[in-house]
Amino acid sequence: MALQFPTRAERPGKHPHIASLERGIWPEFMYHDAVLERLFDRVISEYADFQFYAWDDEREEVVGGGNAIPATWDGDAATLLDDGVDGVVEARFADDAPPPNALCALQILIAPEYRGQGLSGRMIKRMAEIGRAHALDTLIAPVRPNLKDKYPLTPIERYIEWRRPDGMLLDPWLRTHERLGAEIAKVAPESMRIPGTVAQWEEWTELAFPESGSYVVPGALVPVEIDRQSDAGLYVEPNVWMVHPS
Repeated sequence: MALQFPTRAERPGKHPHIASLERGIWPEFMYHDAVLERLFDRVISEYADFQFYAWDDEREEVVGGGNAIPATWDGDAATLLDDGVDGVVEARFADDAPPPNALCALQILIAPEYRGQGLSGRMIKRMAEIGRAHALDTLIAPVRPNLKDKYPLTPIERYIEWRRPDGMLLDPWLRTHERLGAEIAKVAPESMRIPGTVAQWEEWTELAFPESGSYVVPGALVPVEIDRQSDAGLYVEPNVWMVHPS
C-alpha cells in the first residue's frame, strides 16, 4: 500500500472514499450521540489541523480517517472525564475553555478490507505526530473496545482486565494501543449518551421493544434502557481512557 496521511487543513475539500467507508462503519444508533450531533461539525471545521485521513495513492481513494481534538488535562488519571468523548468535546467549545496541552483521540476509522495490515497502529502514530507538531505532546484516548459488544452484560471494569495467554489485552483495539505504549488509566463510564424515542430506537436497531426494560442490542457495548411510559430509550456507552507516552 502506498499510503499518505494528510490533514484536512493540508488537503481541504471532498475526496473520494472507498465504498466500504461510505456505507457507515458504526451501528446506526452511534450516529445519534446528542453532543456530537450538535458539535461534531465544529470539530471538523474549526480543528481541521487535527483531522486526517489515509489516502491510497494506487486506488486514489480515502481508506481510513482519524479525528482528534485539543484538550486540557493535568496529567492525573483521576481527572480524566467520566463522560469521555462527550465531555472532551463540550469542554473544548465552552466559553471559558483553558488553553489545550494534550490531544484527545475521538475516533479512527479503517475500511474493512484494509484491517489486519497494521494500518490502525500507523493511524495512531500519525495522530500522536500531529499532536506533537502543535506542542500537544500527550495523546489521550477514550477507546471504544471493539469486542465489548460480544460481552454486553460483563461490566467493562472486568472486561478490561481480560488478557490472552501471552499477557496482552484480550480486546484487539485496546491491545493495539497497548502495543504502542499506552496504558489504561480508568474507565469513562458515560463516554457517549444516545437518547431517543422508542420508535427511533426501534428504527435504529430494527428491533421491537414491547415493554420497558434493558435490551441487548447488536453493536452496543452495554444494554439499552427502554422506558415505554416515558417513550424514551437511552444508551450510555462506557469507553476506556488510555494514555500514550509523551
